[in-house]
Amino acid sequence: MSDYPLLSLAIWIPIIAGFVVLATGSDRNAPLARILALAGALAGLLVTIPLWTGFNIAEPGMQFVELKAWIPHFNINYHLGVDGISMLFVVLNAFITVLVVIAGWQVIGQKVAQYNAAFLIMSGLINGIFTSLDGILFYVFFEASLIPLYLVIGVWGGPNRVYAAIKFFLFTLAGSLLFLLAQIYLYVQSGGSFSIQQWHQLPIPMEPQIWLFLAFLVAFAVKVPMWPVHTWLPDAHVEAPTGGSVVLAAIALKLGAYGFLRFSMPIAPDASHALAGWIIALSLIAVVYIGFVALVQSDMKKLVAYSSIAHMGFVTLGFFMFSALGIEGALVQMISHGFVSGAMFLCIGVMYDRVHSRQIADYGGVVNTMPKFAALFMLFSMANAGLPATSGFVGEFMVILAAVEFNFWVAFAAASTMIMGAAYTLWMYKRVVFGAVANSHVAELTDINLREFLILGILAICVLWMGVYPQPFTEVMHASVNELLRHVAISKIQ
Repeated sequence: MSDYPLLSLAIWIPIIAGFVVLATGSDRNAPLARILALAGALAGLLVTIPLWTGFNIAEPGMQFVELKAWIPHFNINYHLGVDGISMLFVVLNAFITVLVVIAGWQVIGQKVAQYNAAFLIMSGLINGIFTSLDGILFYVFFEASLIPLYLVIGVWGGPNRVYAAIKFFLFTLAGSLLFLLAQIYLYVQSGGSFSIQQWHQLPIPMEPQIWLFLAFLVAFAVKVPMWPVHTWLPDAHVEAPTGGSVVLAAIALKLGAYGFLRFSMPIAPDASHALAGWIIALSLIAVVYIGFVALVQSDMKKLVAYSSIAHMGFVTLGFFMFSALGIEGALVQMISHGFVSGAMFLCIGVMYDRVHSRQIADYGGVVNTMPKFAALFMLFSMANAGLPATSGFVGEFMVILAAVEFNFWVAFAAASTMIMGAAYTLWMYKRVVFGAVANSHVAELTDINLREFLILGILAICVLWMGVYPQPFTEVMHASVNELLRHVAISKIQ
């Protein structure tokens, strides 16, 4: 299979499918648009499966590499490849896109073709980010992926959607400009190369390393989002339609964390070690403080959005302890968070489609009218709280183990989030699902239909499979993580 340009197919099939769906035009052709979108999403998923099945887990370097000259004058190449860190996210992204298309099947009634096309194009662009080995190519995909998400929030979102979309756009754009400056510096220093792999080998003095690290930090911290640049995320989530929230939580937040592993740590290893304490401090603030913020939310989406920030705090914490267990735990947490937060937003979407409210106070006694839904929602809530045998536990446990080896008090602060996570998640679950039926809307609710059951059932299988048997995920990343740590341990100061 390695003869085929699998990575190009994973990028361009969804993008071309998106434009084909767009060509169906107005809502008169909505059924055709939906079928084409599903076919495009499934085709995008099918071409990513050989990446997993044909992946050599013993090989730490890049696999399925493609290299074509793009702009020879500036030595910019169309250079793609995946290692054990990025390959899983390409598959996850393609998988989530299929679920998002199915989730919007009946719910989206206006501008159906445009809605589905936005998600397909975004899926292709995000695969481009995870596979790019050229700095400018990465940057183009990184910026372009903002546009479909911006449109999804701004067109199909809630009443304050324009404010949320512009805030999301400005925050991420401000970070990206510094990222571009850092790339231009590296281009000049490397004698005219945009190859990310060449940048990894480039000797850089300490002071420029710190500036580079800070430039990358701003760009990626906004994406993760880390505290204190997290404020765009709750707004974006609350206003975004369900599909937008799922992609934002499951995929888009991972781009920032991925940037740390691909740029910050290998290009500026000395600065990464020097500033690791600050990153750990910011991660712990995100983990502990945001947990308390989540406790007082009255809007379900806002609560899960803050929970996402706390869970991503675990990811950045795992990275900057520089241990194999910490980084692998953080990567497992990223994939798990993709399943769990995606499922949580889909569950809230199911209730919102019926009651048209996200306020916790408007619910109560949902279990009486929607028992199947309540059981699945329970599983995802438990996974969100980090219950053993669910995927939410595996990553958090690995990061906490790594933190115990690193520093007891860091581990103590990190472990407190599991208690906080349980507190806010179960508090929400109890008030929404149990108790007496408090509202006439809840009394009229109908249980989930086959389409909703299919989506939530698939995610439930993923959450349990990863919780009980995480090895297929960890063995893939093992060699690449060890290679990254070996690289980061060597100083670049000459």
